[in-house]
Amino acid sequence: MAEYTCYDLIKGKKVAGLLLEAEAIRLSPKEPFTWASGWKSPIYCDNRVSLSYPRIRTEIKLLLVEAIKSRYPQVEAIAGVATAGIPQGALVAEEMGLPFIYVRSKSKGHGLINQIEGKVIKEQKVVVIEDLVSTGGSSLAAVTALQNAAIKVLGMASIFTYGFPLAERNFADSDVSLVYLSEYSLLLQEALSQKIISNSTLDALSTWRADPSSWG
Repeated sequence: MAEYTCYDLIKGKKVAGLLLEAEAIRLSPKEPFTWASGWKSPIYCDNRVSLSYPRIRTEIKLLLVEAIKSRYPQVEAIAGVATAGIPQGALVAEEMGLPFIYVRSKSKGHGLINQIEGKVIKEQKVVVIEDLVSTGGSSLAAVTALQNAAIKVLGMASIFTYGFPLAERNFADSDVSLVYLSEYSLLLQEALSQKIISNSTLDALSTWRADPSSWG
């Protein structure tokens, strides 16, 4: 049965703190961000920013490795999801001494017309790395591309997820497991403890995840 779970709640709060420290995550409930989908959001997450901070990227890398070894001990290779999952996946693969491949959102229109870049080995046991999971659509599309190439996907690991009920359903329907380092509720707890947000704004921030399409 597919799991959708946090690797470690205490470490999850630590990761949330690291992302806030790097300003990879920003909270702005009074002046919300607008996503490409048109949704209004009190949070903006770009975990690529964490790559600019050696200490933070190293801590995140080591926790991803820890989570993968714990949940997917049979892993034989790491796959990154283009584009933000590529550097994170490459760091993890290097740390684990494993082969690395990555998955484009669609096949190239020239050359070998590849969607998967790197050495593809049929039946190889792969863990997919994603920096951020929102609805899960693009992440699961990468999994499908790997499965279509006869690669055995053990599951996925991500740095952060918003924890939308829709995402959890999508992963369950696809029978794909996800282990993540941190998520929205843990982020709010950490932001409150750091006084980045106040109790008066916590409720507004909490209601966003339940119905993001109509929030704001």
